[in-house]
Amino acid sequence: MKFYNLKTRSHVDVPDSDVRKTKMVRKTKNGEQVRYALTAEYGGSKLFKFVNEATFKSTNVKEV
Repeated sequence: MKFYNLKTRSHVDVPDSDVRKTKMVRKTKNGEQVRYALTAEYGGSKLFKFVNEATFKSTNVKEV
């Protein structure tokens, strides 16, 4: 899966076995905001890729 590394400012390919998915929920004054992300660790740096709900559900990786 392709991620963008902010530290090196380049795209990197991370094996699907190293990718995890996470759901971040935060409270706002109007309710809750949910953000879906794919995370990986590559070359000593954490990588995040924010995705929509459909992509989050269709991705077959372990959820954190």
